[in-house]
Amino acid sequence: MTYWTILLAVEAAAEEGGGLFDLDATLPLMAVQFLLLVAILNAVFYKPLSKALDDRDSYIRSNITDAQERLSKAQNLAKQYEQELAETRRQSQAIIATAQEDAQKIAAQKVAEAQREAQVQREQTQQELNQQKEEAMRSLEQQVDALSNQIVERLLGSVSAG
Repeated sequence: MTYWTILLAVEAAAEEGGGLFDLDATLPLMAVQFLLLVAILNAVFYKPLSKALDDRDSYIRSNITDAQERLSKAQNLAKQYEQELAETRRQSQAIIATAQEDAQKIAAQKVAEAQREAQVQREQTQQELNQQKEEAMRSLEQQVDALSNQIVERLLGSVSAG
């Protein structure tokens, strides 16, 4: 077909004497050349280029979906860690409160024990003081009796001597 088109174009050019806009066989020949060029460019240039662009687009889309999945996983992990941290804080606060209560109980027990010991020592000291007081009173009574007897003897001796 191309051979016939060229042949017709050559005959037409030879018969007519070319004008500015000659509509002869060159127009279809140019159209065929254009379509042939488009087909070659499409096969050689545009298809590989569009394939490369499609590959790039699919690569970008896959990276975006991977990044979104990783982001959602990271957010889920962050939420989980925050929940675990909050639970751990609650537990530690409960442990601290329990320890403080235990410490207060122990301190109250120690204070009560110290007060009991102080009371016992006070009572013992009071008893010792009472015993010493009684001993002192007995000693004084003995001395008073002895002095009273001496006074009575002197008075009686001075009355009987006189």
